[in-house]
Amino acid sequence: MKGPTLLKAHTGRLQTQVGACWPGSRAVFRGCDLHGDIQGIDWMDLYVFGITGRRFSAPEITLLHGIWTLTSYPDARLWNNRVAALAASTRSASVLGLSAAIAVSEAGVYGGGPGLRAIDFFIRAGQAVQVGQEIRPFVHQELASRRIYGYGRPINSKDERLPALIALVQAQKLAEGRHYQLAFAVEDILVHEKQPFLKMNYAALTAALAVDLGFTPRQYQLFNILKTLGGMPPCIVEAADKPEGTLFPTPCTDITYEGPGRRPWPGKSDG
Repeated sequence: MKGPTLLKAHTGRLQTQVGACWPGSRAVFRGCDLHGDIQGIDWMDLYVFGITGRRFSAPEITLLHGIWTLTSYPDARLWNNRVAALAASTRSASVLGLSAAIAVSEAGVYGGGPGLRAIDFFIRAGQAVQVGQEIRPFVHQELASRRIYGYGRPINSKDERLPALIALVQAQKLAEGRHYQLAFAVEDILVHEKQPFLKMNYAALTAALAVDLGFTPRQYQLFNILKTLGGMPPCIVEAADKPEGTLFPTPCTDITYEGPGRRPWPGKSDG
């Protein structure tokens, strides 16, 4: 079925398995009565239940909370926070600034992009190891054709979030996951056989944990896109409290310009 026939089959109705609401009566979320069966559910529990259709254990929910909180930095210099703060500085609506900041969190080099590439790598690495392949030749094979995302970090190769995340994983007794352990094995190969600065960063370890928790790449992307959300509202509030337009003003004298020199503007007299 395709074309007009396919469209006609879906006209005038919504076919859904994720839920629906009946105003004045009830709301169903993934087959559960939202105000009855799962009333009082933790927000993260609800969020990942909506994404995956599965309920996670208390230690797993604690871990997922930690992944978000450990990387929510209220620093307006960060690329996505800067968007939110600049929106507030120009007196744009807070929701527009927040929405734009979340959108640019999906940056291809240092945002959601590396996370997607990292989870793809760990899924394939885990499958290879499961059928008997050694991780070392798999890593070498991978490096021959592409970069392994989640290792190496600009500015400082040490990722300050990892010790706290590792401690959280151990406290929740979730350190036995195959992909979690593979993340450290890959780091050992890269650091000792390739480059010493290719240490594991947050993207690698969180992606490995996500595979152990059963996330698909799309599910992980939906979870991962909000991992810096907690740091954005403070930046908006602070920028809005300052005089309008005073966040990161850049004088013309501070700009290095090497383009064409001054030229006449068509239709504008010298006088």
